[in-house]
Amino acid sequence: MNKKPFIDLQSIIDAQDNPFVLIDEHYNIVCANKAYRNTYGVPDEEIVGRKCHQVSHLSDVPCHLNGEDCPHKQVFATNRPHEVMHVHYDRHGRPDRVQIKGSPVLGESGERYLGEAIFRLQQSNDLDCSEQGIMGKSPAFLAFLEQLTRAAETDASILLTGEIGVGKDLAAQYIHKSSPRRGMPLVHLACSNIRMEDFESELFGQEMSSSNGCAGRRFGRFESADEGILFIDEIADMPLAIQGRLLHSLQTGTYRRTGGTETLRANVRLVTCTARNLLAMVEQGRFRADLYYRIAGIKVDIPPLRDRKSDIPALADALLRRMEYPGGHRCTLSESALQKLLAYNFPGNIHELRNILQQAATRSSNGLITPELISLDTGTVYQQRRQQDTETVSIRDMEARHIADLLTRHRGHRRKVAEELGISERTLYRKLIRYDLGNIGREAPPPPDSR
Repeated sequence: MNKKPFIDLQSIIDAQDNPFVLIDEHYNIVCANKAYRNTYGVPDEEIVGRKCHQVSHLSDVPCHLNGEDCPHKQVFATNRPHEVMHVHYDRHGRPDRVQIKGSPVLGESGERYLGEAIFRLQQSNDLDCSEQGIMGKSPAFLAFLEQLTRAAETDASILLTGEIGVGKDLAAQYIHKSSPRRGMPLVHLACSNIRMEDFESELFGQEMSSSNGCAGRRFGRFESADEGILFIDEIADMPLAIQGRLLHSLQTGTYRRTGGTETLRANVRLVTCTARNLLAMVEQGRFRADLYYRIAGIKVDIPPLRDRKSDIPALADALLRRMEYPGGHRCTLSESALQKLLAYNFPGNIHELRNILQQAATRSSNGLITPELISLDTGTVYQQRRQQDTETVSIRDMEARHIADLLTRHRGHRRKVAEELGISERTLYRKLIRYDLGNIGREAPPPPDSR
C-alpha cells in the first residue's frame, strides 16, 4: 500500500499568486498565503487566530450581520462553493472591490474549513466614473456590480434598466472599461436628443448627394462604433422604422448609409438603456418584440438610491469634493443634514442627490451644510415607488404571455420560438421553467446540451 506523501499546506497556498486564506467555522484564520498577508498588512506571526472579518472588513462582526452576502455562512450552510463580490480594505485602509470564491475544505480528521480565493478587481479610482456615480459597498450595489462585471466580460448585448438618475450612462462607461473591447471606441447615441427626420443619418450615416442636400459624406454612429461598443441611450424613443433597420444590422453586421447603395460591414457590440417598460411598449405595438429580445441578451437592472441608502454618505462626500465653490472652500454635511438625506427616498436618484447638494452648497455661507439648507421634494416619492413595483410585476407577466402566445402559434416548436425571440434554445428553456410554460404547445423537452 502506497504511503500518502507529506504535504505542507502553507507551501501549497503560498504558491498561489492571488490572496488565499483558510478559515475555520468560528471565523478564525487557520493559515493564509503571503499575498493575503501582504494585501492586508498583517505580519506572519499575527495572522493565525485573527477573525477574517477583522482583517478584510475592519469589522468586529461577520459581514452577514452587516447585511452582506457572506461566503463563510453560505459555504458552511450548504457545503458547496459560493462566489460573491465584496469591498475589502487593504493595508492602508483603502476600499478595494474583490471577487471571492469560497470553497469547502475538509481536514484529515473531518473538520470543515472555508478556503477563500480572492481576486482583486480594478482599482477603485478606475471604477469610479466622472461623477462618482458608480461607487458603493451596499449589498444591493455590490450584487448589481457583480452582475454588471460578469456581463461586461462577455460580448453579448446588454440592456440597462432603471429609474431616471440611477447612472445608466456611468454603467455603460464601466462596461466599456471592463470589456474585451476596452481599447476600441465607445460611441454614444442619445435617442431623446435626435429629431425624427435625422435618426437614420445619425445612426447609419449619409452619402454625399445633391438630392438630399448633403455636401459631404457623413459617418454614422454604427460605423463609428466598429470593433467597439455602441451605447444607445433611451432606446424606447427610437422610431419603429429605425428599429427595423437596427435589428437587420445587428443580425447581419451590415448597413448602408442614407442615400448610399454600398453594403458596408461593422462589428458592433450593443449596450442600450431605458427607464421605461419596453415589454409594455411591445404589447402596445410601440416597440418591436424581435428587437427587444435581440438587445436584451443580458438585462441588468440598476438599483435605485433608496435601495442602497448606506452608500449615500460616501456618494455625498464624493460629489461635494468634486464641486467648485466660491473662494475655494469645500462644503461638508452636518450629521443632522446627513440624517435628513438618509430619511429621504430620492425619486430622482443620484442626479437628484447631486442637485440637492449643489443647491445647499450655494446657500451655505461657512462651508457647513445644515438641515435647513437642504430642500427636498417629498410629494411624489411613494407614488413613484408603487408605480415602479407595479411595472416590475407587469414586465414578468407580459414576457410570459408573449412567450406563451409564440408557443401556441408555433405549436410548441421551441427552436422556432427561440429564433423569433432572438435567444438561444437553452435561454428559452430557462424562461419556460421560470414562467411554468413547459406544457404550452407540447410536452417540455429535456434541456439543450450546455456544451
